Amino acid sequence: MNRIDLEGRRAVVTGGAQGLGRAIAERLAASGARVEIWDVQDATPTADVLGATARRLDLTDEAAVTAAAGAAGAVDILVNNAGITGGNAPTWEIAPDIWRRVMEVNLTAPYLTCRALVPGMVSRGYGRIVNIASVAAKEGNPNAAHYSASKAGVIALTKSLGKELAETGVLVNCVTPAAARTPIFDQMSPQHIDYMLAKIPMKRFLEPAEAAAMVAWLASEDCAFSTGAVFDLSGGRATY
Repeated sequence: MNRIDLEGRRAVVTGGAQGLGRAIAERLAASGARVEIWDVQDATPTADVLGATARRLDLTDEAAVTAAAGAAGAVDILVNNAGITGGNAPTWEIAPDIWRRVMEVNLTAPYLTCRALVPGMVSRGYGRIVNIASVAAKEGNPNAAHYSASKAGVIALTKSLGKELAETGVLVNCVTPAAARTPIFDQMSPQHIDYMLAKIPMKRFLEPAEAAAMVAWLASEDCAFSTGAVFDLSGGRATY
């Protein structure tokens, strides 16, 4: 594992109890960052292993996010990873409450965390924000319009915020992973999982550690001239 220097940095990783979020939290901690996990699930077991802090909250709750930001202190790195798929169905069969919940978790929550933490980053003249989008945001997966649209929104949020903060020392980028075999697969149909694998030229799923490596670099000082950018992690599926 290549060493990324995050010594002295304080990082918040949302959805870090398991899956990609856990791998990201592990990599940031191994790079020297003090990690705090924000998750609707109990992330204490993960945090204990990493010597991190776990904070349980609903990331779609504005007051809860604001309170967590205040308690966290000076945060240098924010990784917006928490997300849900909302299951699989044709667009016209997706229930409105499911659509709204996917938008709230996948898009509104990153907006709320950025809203809470960006002012502090700006005042200190340094920050790194990494948003986890999806290759579905680029291509639009059938039977996953709600998920695809929410992640496309994450890309747009990244681009807009990156331009707004370009002269502040706070950089905002996102990654667009292909599917990784994590607990989020439990929310998908077997047919949809097979569809995603068939679209990847490398003929395998993403390894969480591979995503974590990309995120760690984007969260570091070595990433100094990229902002508002989208980094592909799709095994050759999306090369644009």
